[in-house]
Amino acid sequence: MSLGYALRRIIEEYPLARLDPPAGHPLAAVIRKGAPDELRAALEPIDGPFLVKGSPGRGTRWAAVPWLAMFDPAVTTSATRGYYLVYLFPAHREVVHLSLAQGTVAAIRAHGAGAIDHLRTSGAMLRAHLEDFADRLPNRTISLGTMGELPEGYEAAHILGTTYDHDALGDERRLRTDLAVAVAAYRALKARGGLALRCRLVTSVDSRG
Repeated sequence: MSLGYALRRIIEEYPLARLDPPAGHPLAAVIRKGAPDELRAALEPIDGPFLVKGSPGRGTRWAAVPWLAMFDPAVTTSATRGYYLVYLFPAHREVVHLSLAQGTVAAIRAHGAGAIDHLRTSGAMLRAHLEDFADRLPNRTISLGTMGELPEGYEAAHILGTTYDHDALGDERRLRTDLAVAVAAYRALKARGGLALRCRLVTSVDSRG
């Protein structure tokens, strides 16, 4: 298996897999174990510790949007908070998004009904300080094709990234090159202040107002 093959399996098989319980399902095992193993292998040439996790859902329910994420433990070890890199699998078409994203659940807990607006504003502020990556990670927005607090939160939490259709996932060299660029953007955001940068920008705007 390769990273591209693992990602293709998920986008191809997930719609049908959701008709059966996730417990013991082969695709759930791919998302939890097989795909993370391939992502770890792709990350090996890139220096630095990464925690890799995949989620097909929790308990007896499949996720509306399954994900495969990598975390810098100095930033976060969870998709709920901080910022991280993640492959997101939309419900409505056979593509996968590679996204530098903000933690969604923490924003929902902190801002309630205003979380979506908060995440969009925050993402725009952070993206403005990663313009040197805009050509190589051109997606300023993503669509996940399903309603709900978490899917809409994931969309709003996106900072920048790129999208692959089914055929593009056959190009393993491109996947690994883009992954290296995404890691560089992740590290740049960390070096430039991370989410503290957003707080400084908000404070600066408020003081001028």
